[in-house]
Amino acid sequence: MSSLSITTVQANLHWEDKAANLAMLEDRIDSIQARTEIVVLPEMFNTGFSMHVQQLAEPMEGSTMAWMKRIVMEKKIILTGSMIIEDNGNYFNRLIWMLPDGKYGSYDKRHRFGYAGEDQYFTAGNRRLIASVKGWKINLQVCYDLRFPVWVRQQIIPGDGAAPEYDLIIYVANWPQRRSHAWKSLLTARAIENQCYVAGVNRTGNDGNGIYHSGDSMIIDPLGEIIYHAGEKEENFTAVLQKQHLDAVRTSFPFWKDADHFLIDPQ
Repeated sequence: MSSLSITTVQANLHWEDKAANLAMLEDRIDSIQARTEIVVLPEMFNTGFSMHVQQLAEPMEGSTMAWMKRIVMEKKIILTGSMIIEDNGNYFNRLIWMLPDGKYGSYDKRHRFGYAGEDQYFTAGNRRLIASVKGWKINLQVCYDLRFPVWVRQQIIPGDGAAPEYDLIIYVANWPQRRSHAWKSLLTARAIENQCYVAGVNRTGNDGNGIYHSGDSMIIDPLGEIIYHAGEKEENFTAVLQKQHLDAVRTSFPFWKDADHFLIDPQ
């Protein structure tokens, strides 16, 4: 049965300083000792969670995309995280899924954090992105999406080989310490209810608005057991996820077969 290695990078981001963030994150990626296939960076990893879209947004052909392409080609890894992208006059909190050959997929954050005014500056996404790696299906999400379980709810692929549509959810985030209980509880809930692995990668430290982030990056198994829970310090962690364990959980406890069938209207 196949395994999948994933590395979380919990970092204290430099406020609105792209050069400093990319240099710091490259050092962090260079420091990874374990063999890994996917490296996950926080939400808005090159700027921090800023609403200064006109000053910070890049096109899809911008310098941060070029940096990601160079890193993946040198390291032979998949690299993911979100950034501020301008596309046809609209601004998106866009997660990039960069493959080792420089090809990529993208997911635009569906749920904008109105409490911080994100809905005033960013356009909402209207489609999910489920990536495929070595037979694993990975549902890619951004921060506030975590509070909306319908958007990420496991669908069942029909037919003789009926099965859940994905095996792992990745959340990239800038989630404040003052709501860390919700972060930890909801990550665990998403793993249990969807019978999948969940990886949540958060930043640490104070942002430019004086909001403190306690990290709490986590990797959780399909039973809701915590494989890894970071503290507040900056650190990398590499976990090897086992498809055999996932399949055993779904076979022993086939709750997914009793799920409701539904369609999501993204409009």
